[in-house]
Amino acid sequence: MDYQEIEKIVKQRLSQKRYEHSKGVAKRAEELAIIYGEDEQIAKKIGILHDIAKEMSKQEGFHYAKEHGIQFDEIEQKEVGLWHSKLGEDIAIKQFGFTKEMARAILYHTTGNIKMNTMEKIIYVADKTDETRTMINREEAVQISNNNLDDGVLYIAKFMMEYSLKKDSLIHPDTVLLVNQLIEQKRNNKPYKSYNNIIEN
Repeated sequence: MDYQEIEKIVKQRLSQKRYEHSKGVAKRAEELAIIYGEDEQIAKKIGILHDIAKEMSKQEGFHYAKEHGIQFDEIEQKEVGLWHSKLGEDIAIKQFGFTKEMARAILYHTTGNIKMNTMEKIIYVADKTDETRTMINREEAVQISNNNLDDGVLYIAKFMMEYSLKKDSLIHPDTVLLVNQLIEQKRNNKPYKSYNNIIEN
């Protein structure tokens, strides 16, 4: 299925606001794919489809998950807003012919994951930095992610953790593990003073 066909279906299924966001994510994903040497057409397709299950009601999502054997972990069961990632992954494969590799970027776009490849990181970043986003400092996030993709992922993941805490939402372990991994990665790539060295100096 080509991009135009996917976009047409997305427009039919989602609200205007969510559709505009999805178009923005597709555009931003294309930009990042060009910067980081990934297939921009694939990035656009994933971007436009990433929220295909976002506006399913709790009842619809529950029945779809039960029918298709999708299981939610302990945190996901308590945070319905996380359901659309797993539902969207399944829909992308079964209804739109996405490969498992393409659909995995939809699975990871909300919580992130320590196993994310470049395309998956692109979709994660694009979802939070498209032109419709207002909750994050978009200009700073775009600048950081355009210069270094991992730094962009870390910036966004830290922001999303803080944002969730302010709303008293549960934080998925995948996000915590991702932040820890990227912080440790930065430490290993740069001179790092241990706690003892700081005290001694």
